[in-house]
Amino acid sequence: MTDALITLTTDFGTRSPFVAAMKGVIVSLAPQTRILDLSHEIPPYDLRHIAFFLAESLPLFPPGTIHVVVVDPEVGSSRDALYVEVAGQRLLLPDNGCWTRLGEPTVVRRLSERRYWRDTLSSTFHGRDVFAPVAAHLSRGVDPAELGPQVTTWRKLDWPEPKGDLGEIVFVDHFGNLISNLRGDRVSSGWRLARLGDTLAPRVRTYSDAAPGQLVALVSSSGFVEVAEVQGNAAARLQLGVGAALRVE
Repeated sequence: MTDALITLTTDFGTRSPFVAAMKGVIVSLAPQTRILDLSHEIPPYDLRHIAFFLAESLPLFPPGTIHVVVVDPEVGSSRDALYVEVAGQRLLLPDNGCWTRLGEPTVVRRLSERRYWRDTLSSTFHGRDVFAPVAAHLSRGVDPAELGPQVTTWRKLDWPEPKGDLGEIVFVDHFGNLISNLRGDRVSSGWRLARLGDTLAPRVRTYSDAAPGQLVALVSSSGFVEVAEVQGNAAARLQLGVGAALRVE
């Protein structure tokens, strides 16, 4: 499959050799495969961050794209390695629930067929020794059924659900915008303000509707209510982050 696409998402950072090692494994087995880096700056071990990241980005990729996701606090333990088909995508990742916000899967398999792994298996680097070579074999047309048995149970990530107009911050983006779990189309119509603790932020349509430095509330591009500081950093200014309560009024 010369047009196969493999994406890589990790918490490895960009200064270590780990991402390069995974790419080396892939291109050695499948030289024609395209590799696309999504992010290697996921906060270390942060499953909620990667869950939000995957849910907002993966469904936009061409159907059948292979995604290798390595945020793996339990690497080397008894946790399973999985192949998942969900939202039209194919994922290779540890069984820690980080993919479950993408929806109900059509197929989940436990990676158990070692002939598709590297011969040498490290207890601390399954990204290189399991997920990368399996991705390469998939890109060459290996049937997923050969990777291991289908399973019916897997871990689901604990995710906070809003209660009416009360939710909480679930993601802080690069700009310091505080994004909540309140969907803009499911809260009370006509809301004018968002409350974070003692702070009130007036609702606007877009950031440029207010002056630089002003705190505002709006419905983000992903459809969730967020609080932002125009051309600033709301998280730093308010000293708030994931878990802070947010209410629309």
